[in-house]
Amino acid sequence: MLELPEAQPADAEQPPLMVLPHTLRMPSMPSPKQMVSALYDPDEFEEFVKEWVPALGSRYTLVERHGGTGDHGIDVAGYLSQQKLEGEWHNYQCKRYASALGWSTAVVEMRKMFVFAEAGHFTVPTRYVFVAPRFARSLQQVLAKPTEAKDKFVKELDTAKDTFFTDLTATQRKAVKDLATAADFSIFECANLDEILELHSTTRHWAERFPHAPLRRGPDMIEPPAQHRADETRYVQHLVDVYRERFPGKITSLEHVASVEEAHAHLKRQRVAFYAAESLRAFARDSTPSGYFERLREDVFDIVVEVAERTYPDGWERHAAVAETAGLVQLTPTILTPYVQPNTRKGICHHLANEDRLIWCRKGEK
Repeated sequence: MLELPEAQPADAEQPPLMVLPHTLRMPSMPSPKQMVSALYDPDEFEEFVKEWVPALGSRYTLVERHGGTGDHGIDVAGYLSQQKLEGEWHNYQCKRYASALGWSTAVVEMRKMFVFAEAGHFTVPTRYVFVAPRFARSLQQVLAKPTEAKDKFVKELDTAKDTFFTDLTATQRKAVKDLATAADFSIFECANLDEILELHSTTRHWAERFPHAPLRRGPDMIEPPAQHRADETRYVQHLVDVYRERFPGKITSLEHVASVEEAHAHLKRQRVAFYAAESLRAFARDSTPSGYFERLREDVFDIVVEVAERTYPDGWERHAAVAETAGLVQLTPTILTPYVQPNTRKGICHHLANEDRLIWCRKGEK
């Protein structure tokens, strides 16, 4: 027989309750800067840089990653012509080290660039950017004075110990020195990680890399143009069908809507809502990986379609019920969720109506 523990008298000493410290919190996610600085390996860091480079605004015909064995000192290249490495191009040299990047490390990469340029592997880039989480102040100070940087570089060639340089013949070493002496050392610069992250946040890669971090900006709201665009044709026609039912004898086409104040005001509100959703769609296209806006649309559709399938006196009532429900839809949390306004939800219904997935008027309801 199962024996129960003896009941304790009311005044018996009870074991103390365990009290958790009020300071106990879940560990926070690392910031984007912490992730890039401390968690990325060299390969991931180069991919991150490759995503950032096109956002710089240069007229690159192609941005290409070269990093790896036999890269000739090129990690990420931005080409400004179809001639690629034989034309004008920029080199982004990635160095993700625990310590700050200093002159002794940077100068090796600079020597490597001149050696391989002299060997004919590529032309001297017109911009050479060191990309690292941290830079030694001494390196930044040297590169801030191109003439002094060149003098220092050329002088140190005489004592350089790199095998890719010392294995050259005397003639080849002189040619490298001549190339460096003739070069413009203002091409060398350091990229600030905070500025890189700021610009990276404007790309569609940001949401994929840092889904826990907010986007740095929201959608630019698009105002409805005076003239209806071609992509408004279908949802507006569905609304005209609603007005035809609601105001028989007064509205038979879009041209008549302006003559009925209630319908005219209603259409203006729906166009504002459509463009609120269109603003978010354009923002998602430019700022997030594909699929985010589509997921939002499906969240709305999955709920409102059940409301739309009910029987109503007319299309006006169906549209009103669907629009009200759209405002209550529980959205799948994504990086877009903070930018979904009530009007955006209504506008998504019109995006769906544009594809005939939502239709307001049904034959035989009256």
